[in-house]
Amino acid sequence: MSIKLAAPSLLLAALIGPAFAADPLPDAIAAPGESVVLSVHAEGAQVYECKAAADGKLAWAFREPIATLLAEGKTIGRHYAGPNWEHADGSAVVGKAIGNAPGATAADIPWLKLEVASRRGSGVLTPVTTVQRIKTHGGKLEGSCEKAGEFKSAPYSAEYVFLKKG
Repeated sequence: MSIKLAAPSLLLAALIGPAFAADPLPDAIAAPGESVVLSVHAEGAQVYECKAAADGKLAWAFREPIATLLAEGKTIGRHYAGPNWEHADGSAVVGKAIGNAPGATAADIPWLKLEVASRRGSGVLTPVTTVQRIKTHGGKLEGSCEKAGEFKSAPYSAEYVFLKKG
């Protein structure tokens, strides 16, 4: 009888547990004392350019991101070089990386913490002071390339969390 009761309670704990206890973020990208303004899903690509590395050999160098920002399946903005995040309401922020943590696998771009360096427009992103890139999937492109000046993109997805102080 106790075995029959244990299984449903374990199942219930497994179903309820994750909803109440989000995994803490690595210290390097945590933003204690800040609150979420907006959290979005991004689908896009990391664009790389074939360039000579420090050792003189050709290698893929990160150039820029290109991504669509989505909320509840609807496009609400875009992410591009700068790095810039632009909301459909006209508000936008530019970030500067101040922390990073490894992605879940070797193929995943790192998780980032960026401080807002500038903003424009007025809207949902106006109060944002910090941007976190978390839950990355894909986006890395490594190895040699054949011809300087060639471009190649690596598909990626991530969650971007926009935070404000207090």
